[in-house]
Amino acid sequence: MPASSHYDRFADRLRSHAIPLTHLDPEAPLDDLEPLRGIIGGARVVAIGENSHFINEFALMRRRILRFLVERCGFTVLAFEYGFSEGFPLDAWVQGEGAEDDLSSHLAAAIPVGLAEPLRWMRRHNRAASRPARFAGIDIPAAGGSLLPALAPIADYLRRIDPETLPAVQTAMRIAESFAGESGAVAAPAWARLATADQDALSAVLMRLLIRFRSVEPLYVSRGDQQGYDIALRRLEGACHADYTFRAMADLFAGGGLTADTSARDLYMAGSVLWHLEHLEPGTRVVLAAHNAHIQKSPVSFDGHLTTLPMGQHLHRVLGDEYFALGLTSTAGHTAEMRRDENTRFGFVVEDTALEPPEPGSIEAAFADADLGLGIADLRRAHREPADGAGRAPGPSPDRIRLQSAYLHVPVLDAFDGILNTSTSTVADDVEG
Repeated sequence: MPASSHYDRFADRLRSHAIPLTHLDPEAPLDDLEPLRGIIGGARVVAIGENSHFINEFALMRRRILRFLVERCGFTVLAFEYGFSEGFPLDAWVQGEGAEDDLSSHLAAAIPVGLAEPLRWMRRHNRAASRPARFAGIDIPAAGGSLLPALAPIADYLRRIDPETLPAVQTAMRIAESFAGESGAVAAPAWARLATADQDALSAVLMRLLIRFRSVEPLYVSRGDQQGYDIALRRLEGACHADYTFRAMADLFAGGGLTADTSARDLYMAGSVLWHLEHLEPGTRVVLAAHNAHIQKSPVSFDGHLTTLPMGQHLHRVLGDEYFALGLTSTAGHTAEMRRDENTRFGFVVEDTALEPPEPGSIEAAFADADLGLGIADLRRAHREPADGAGRAPGPSPDRIRLQSAYLHVPVLDAFDGILNTSTSTVADDVEG
């Protein structure tokens, strides 16, 4: 049987398990999203992805789904691909601390990946909410751009709790300051240009600090409290994972590196989600926003080489079906291609790139073949589809999904629990490269 007819049968399955949506407006009525309640079931963490940063339609849909899950399904936390350490001031802001225009200064150094509007909505929502919504950062400091957002508050903590150890963190800060940037695309190459002695000294100091923190926990807690210790330790773990990531990214940019060595960042993000679940009130349900390649439940490979065990894979191992991964993609339009350029603020240039027609075997081609526009496909149900009445097997399922203008080869039904197709996509016009 021709391959196309196999995929036609999958398009039929997709069509039978799709939920059409009526619009993208995050402020408009939410009734068309009601079927999503049944799809996610009792999930404690619902991850909402995107196949590229800086896409207008993905940002709008994330805001709609966040609002739906908070207003109608009892979710109370937005976890975002944003520094764990830097997340605490944003959490205070959404709960009413400070002035309205303080948000701009909080986000001044961050890559503009669509966080500002969800935060503004959360602050408005919390003015009348009986159960306020919270914000949780989950990423390594500055998304790998600098250790300083984690090390500076650790230094403040040690001044009070363990001043004998303060010189060690100050040494780490001095080295970290010499290569700090506003993204990993800037910091990793700058780290690679450090003297080997500085690279090794930084790693050694951070590891000694981490072992000391863990070894003397009762002492630190007796001098402060458990919450302060837990936050400081998690910040230090973030600095250690970021330091490891600098080495991994530098090796990757140089064309080498160990298999799956960039997994350190994703492991930290997964651990941060679980940290927040443990430290927030029982029954907390989390909306998690990150790139598709971070939320997927199966390994990430490029050109046949395993590069990352993603956050979603780690969360699925721990939470099982209580973790739900919703990937976002589009069948047409434009995407934001990110080209490395160290001479720019964030280390890359965003190029508005027209999308080619969907590639055969992709989930986008299945949406196109099924003549589905804006809508959500329930992949869990499609995965369980039995043979049809004629005894025919369901046929092959998609083995790739868009990643900017290219494709990430992955068994889509294993990687995601649902796919939301925005039909078309456009690049935000305020992206600074």
